[in-house]
Order: sequence, then structure tokens, then C-alpha cells
Amino acid sequence: MEALTAEDYASIDRASQHLHGRGWIKAFSLNEMTDAWAALVGEVEEGYDQIVDEYTNDLACRDWLALAWPMLSPRVREARAEELAALDDRFIAATEDDGGLAIGRFSRVETKDGWWWRRRPRKAAGEFAADLAAE
Repeated sequence: MEALTAEDYASIDRASQHLHGRGWIKAFSLNEMTDAWAALVGEVEEGYDQIVDEYTNDLACRDWLALAWPMLSPRVREARAEELAALDDRFIAATEDDGGLAIGRFSRVETKDGWWWRRRPRKAAGEFAADLAAE
């Protein structure tokens, strides 16, 4: 893999600025949102224990990555694809597909939303576990 060029970095900045202009609270960096996704994946693997609203807020980092991805240069996508795929695979292993039923009771889950919205953590603790268990 050759080194990223100034144009590659500019594609990251353009994506960040574009998403900020579309309503994201700030111009997040690709590293920031990848790190946020990695942190959430780790929490889900260990047993997520925050409130449901925090979980849905945390899922938004993966939304950002999905929205930014097509705006990134091919070289950036190639450089980061393996890392993102590995995180996605870990999230899939730590969750189960429930069609969005669990999270959909607290936050609107639409067909246009990413696959990560349709998965519930296999391990949950604290208030999060209690909320998901409540019918």
C-alpha cells in the first residue's frame, strides 16, 4: 500500500466538512469516528451497561463512517477497509440480529438505517440490560 497523498487527506477533510454541514455536531475526523466505533465494539463485547439513549448515540459513529465512506478517495478506503471490516465482524459476533426490535422500542429504526441498528448486544448489563429485557 502506497502512502496517502495530500488529495487522499483532502478527501477525508471534504467528507468531514460535508457531514458537518449536513448536521453533524462538528467536523469529526476519520480516526475519531473509527476509534469511537472500536470503543463501542469493545464495550459491546464486554457487556454494554450504559443507558439505551447512550447506546443509540454511540451507534451514530458507525452511521458517520457509512456516510463518509463513499466520499473518501479509493486509496483511503483501501487503507482503512480491513480495519473497518474487522471491527464490523467483531460487532456482528458480539450481537444478534433481531431486526431492530430491541433498539426500535427506544429509537426509530428505519429500513434506510445501517445493519448495526438491527442488532442487539448478546451481553448487556445494568440499566441497559433491564431496558432491553422489559417488554
